[in-house]
Amino acid sequence: MQQSTYTIWGTHDSHCRLKLVDLRVHENHVSHETQGLSKQHLVVRRGKPFKLTLLFRSRSLNPCTEMLVLDVSLGHLSVSFPVQFSDEQSDPQNWSAKIYPGDIQPQSVTIHICSPVQSAVALYNLVVHIETIQNRRSYTVGTFVLLCNPWLKDDPVYMPLDAQIKEYVKSDYGLVFMGTHLNVRQRPWSFGQYEPGVLEACLTLLQVSPQHLRNKDKDFSLRADPVYLSRVICAMVNCNDDLGILEGKWQGGYKDGIEPTEWSGSADILHQWVSSNYSPVRYGQCWVFASVLCTVMRALGIPSRVVTVFNAAHDGDGNLNIEECYSSTGEKLNLNNNDSIWNFHVWVECWMRRPDLGAGFDGWQVVDPTPQERSEGIFCCGPCPVAAVKQRCLRAPYDTSFVYASIDADVIRMIVRNGLVVERKVDTESVGQLICTKSIGSDSPENLTQTYKSKNRGQPTASLRHSASSGHQRSSEVTRACSLQYAVSVVGNVRYTGYTTPQSRQVVGDARGMSPGLEVSLRIDGVPSVGESIVMCVTVKNQSSSPRVLMENLNAQLKQYNRNPQESFWRGRNEVHIQPGEVLLLHHTILPSEYESVLAADDIVNMAVVIKDVRTEERALAMQEFNLRSLKITIEIKGGDSIQIKREHKAQVSFINKLSKTLDGVVLTVEGSGLLQGKQEARMISLQPNEKIEKTVSIMATSPGTKLLMATLSHSNSTNMVSRSFHKVSVITA
Repeated sequence: MQQSTYTIWGTHDSHCRLKLVDLRVHENHVSHETQGLSKQHLVVRRGKPFKLTLLFRSRSLNPCTEMLVLDVSLGHLSVSFPVQFSDEQSDPQNWSAKIYPGDIQPQSVTIHICSPVQSAVALYNLVVHIETIQNRRSYTVGTFVLLCNPWLKDDPVYMPLDAQIKEYVKSDYGLVFMGTHLNVRQRPWSFGQYEPGVLEACLTLLQVSPQHLRNKDKDFSLRADPVYLSRVICAMVNCNDDLGILEGKWQGGYKDGIEPTEWSGSADILHQWVSSNYSPVRYGQCWVFASVLCTVMRALGIPSRVVTVFNAAHDGDGNLNIEECYSSTGEKLNLNNNDSIWNFHVWVECWMRRPDLGAGFDGWQVVDPTPQERSEGIFCCGPCPVAAVKQRCLRAPYDTSFVYASIDADVIRMIVRNGLVVERKVDTESVGQLICTKSIGSDSPENLTQTYKSKNRGQPTASLRHSASSGHQRSSEVTRACSLQYAVSVVGNVRYTGYTTPQSRQVVGDARGMSPGLEVSLRIDGVPSVGESIVMCVTVKNQSSSPRVLMENLNAQLKQYNRNPQESFWRGRNEVHIQPGEVLLLHHTILPSEYESVLAADDIVNMAVVIKDVRTEERALAMQEFNLRSLKITIEIKGGDSIQIKREHKAQVSFINKLSKTLDGVVLTVEGSGLLQGKQEARMISLQPNEKIEKTVSIMATSPGTKLLMATLSHSNSTNMVSRSFHKVSVITA
């Protein structure tokens, strides 16, 4: 419980003396929508009055002869202001305190304190002075935390709808969307802002930031601005420049830390960071960085949501082009280390006004804590107005050109043979093909693509009210040239030259390739599940007036979401005869036995086909990337998904082998931060088709909020193929 009353120590004499201060913690927390955020401090929101009651030793305050003055301080910064005995309107730009009629009792007085709406987010110290003509008595009252106030119209983070505030500030549960745009998977995440110690960790993060350590007073004075706060916090979520929270790792082993896929909530990460004296927690990847950032922002009162971009481009050289090379047999080549496309990338949108840019850029701002490129010398990204991305105002601070490339770069796909480009097509559609977040009040995805992308792709503009914006951009400013250019590019050891204009770029779908007289497309049938065959169909259309002899080359490679493919695990090669105007449907199957030994749980398949005209050597490429649906684990809470705090409940976790083969060495593991101590397991030497493995566990929550149970299934048939399922549990007070 918070300490609601404080015994006062100070200088005393025979006059009115202060005995206790009641911070009215419960009442203030209900009024300020801060219930559960802290057990250590009074937590209130800026621009809204909060109450405290002064209890005196013998008699109450005499307004005729005694005056109350309050001191509020942050470090060396402090402000003093008198307590007014009237209900006159106060200046909202300054601190104020009032005593209303009826607030003075025989041995107590209640004070209503209000901060300016543009107050710093921080832990404040409060001192009360009782003044008379002859003397002044001072009493240290204690501390309180001041947060942003999205309910207040004048606050820069004001959000108009209660349903939005409930979802984007108060909710401690979210979803991260992963996989591919063809098979979107959802992963629950516990933001955990109501877990003990989380708010304190968020405030500590601000105190150990380079900005604060460099100049405490300047940092405090800037913390009223959510734009400033978001940049500081964004940089502090990764550890690249500072005492940040998370260390990233995208390849290799994770034995000296936690594999990113093992995390399911932010509280454990924040607790570990604080308890280790601010050593970075190992390890995170984009969705972990973003989810922790979302926790910190929501805890501090800034509306935030986790957003996934499918087919997100990393444009390392800043030319808005991502170059991909394929061999003549359909194998994707790793020739370009500067550019890449992630099957998905996760960042955060934060809601705030942008007075530095104008009202047209208010609203959602991209803030990306995954360390990719430096922004003004540090590893952070944003806040970048989503509106600026859609309007192509690439110089809008911060980092708009980088964000724009992530969702709207062009993909140049080339077929390479003997070091020469023999086919080259431009795909303007696949990057940023789907952008989504959790819907308000439900677990379904909300499609945000049209908030970022305009239907008519025009030329980027630099017209912006902010005159100094150029200083906020990354070193590579990018624009699309409208004049004819002679392009000379080198990708690895491959060289190609040619005249290009934006008007001449051919738009091709993600799985469609065209050359003169030949059209090829590739389609994966349905969403294949682990243990099932992968069935695909190649469609070839001969648009010429002559029959053709074609060579069909197919290639399947495994890849992780953020890297180029590995070596091929499946190939196909067939000779095909096609008549003028004919459309051929070529069906192919990859059996489970052909991928199970190499496929890992989160792997993605890059499937490509190259069709070659044997006589003319004309070629066409089509490709598709997809992920497999994992095996289903069932989690059921006895009595429903809403449980009472500090009361034991039963959870049953089970898996039925729906595969056509026996699974050996099966291990079913159950864990859940805030619900279970450690991990609990069930094991079976073998699991026959349609046979079940199950585990019943006892769970008990010690704090309210949303918790997650996670179940993991592994088996020796495929050491890489680990399935995970999550289940949301709502913990309520009795």
